[in-house]
Amino acid sequence: MSTPKRAPHQPAGGSATLADLEELPVEVVGEIIGGVLYAMPRPRPAHQRTTTLIGGHLADRYDLGGGGGPGGWWILVDPLIALPGAPRVVPDLAGWRRERMPELPDGTITVVPDWACEILSPSTEVHDLETKAPHYCKVGVQFLWIVDVDARTVSAYKRQAGNWHPSGVYSTEPDARIAPFEAVPLNVASWWPPVHGNK
Repeated sequence: MSTPKRAPHQPAGGSATLADLEELPVEVVGEIIGGVLYAMPRPRPAHQRTTTLIGGHLADRYDLGGGGGPGGWWILVDPLIALPGAPRVVPDLAGWRRERMPELPDGTITVVPDWACEILSPSTEVHDLETKAPHYCKVGVQFLWIVDVDARTVSAYKRQAGNWHPSGVYSTEPDARIAPFEAVPLNVASWWPPVHGNK
């Protein structure tokens, strides 16, 4: 996984608290990882649409068990999670096998996800790659997708021996099988914004 330049953030002396998050303006998304407060603008519409489409496809097959999918997962968009060393982190998408988390909690989720997905944007790319991805690996997330809307790619990783190892890059496949969701094919080609001038 690439290591881009320093992530954009607003440090709070290395000891940020949840109270610091409450002071952020509504147009800003905040997270605390390793005692540092990271603040980013909310994502672009194209980013939001891709998040919605990926989440919808996975939820239909792996949460609801539709479309020939096996079910057995919780698939959530923008879940609020408290992880070791990160009292507030918000993946674009995350999934939990129900055998590990039988019920959805009423508030903040404290169970490490089995899968996380970050959808890159110019304002979050460095933070997602340099801060969040390593932290997910450190706390035991087993699968990670990095989605680049502009490049129209899904880069999939699996945690092995404490590091992320690439398991494939997908772009225009109408029937991709991407771990950990290889049980039924996914139409990756449908997840991207329309080409300019096309509907």
